[in-house]
Amino acid sequence: MATQDEHPSQPDITAMLNDQTSACKAARDTLAAGGEVKLYDGQPPQWMVAGIAATRLRRSLKIGLTTLGLDESVEILSRHRGEQLRTGNIVAADRSWFFTLYFDATGTELLACSGVKNERPSQDDGQKLQL
Repeated sequence: MATQDEHPSQPDITAMLNDQTSACKAARDTLAAGGEVKLYDGQPPQWMVAGIAATRLRRSLKIGLTTLGLDESVEILSRHRGEQLRTGNIVAADRSWFFTLYFDATGTELLACSGVKNERPSQDDGQKLQL
């Protein structure tokens, strides 16, 4: 089990959300409203973390889910090839949003943040273009 010294605490995470992506402000607001933070001990390789984020982006676009900063996170993670990363998440108190946090291997630098709204996928709106 991780100790507090091994990972940033919730107040540190709030301070770390410095507009790396467009999801950071919403993630800060979610924490302020009582969102729950979970940090993971593992250090998966960049290719695995980036692959999961890219798959989540493709799937979200395909089924019409609302996302924040996911495309930006995929791009940021692509710049960290060959590195080990840490991840975590923030879940809104009302479970309306789920944010993924992407850290460097030490957990001291937040690289990116993405959010996915917890909603039913839209069968009709998933592939519509906004004009």
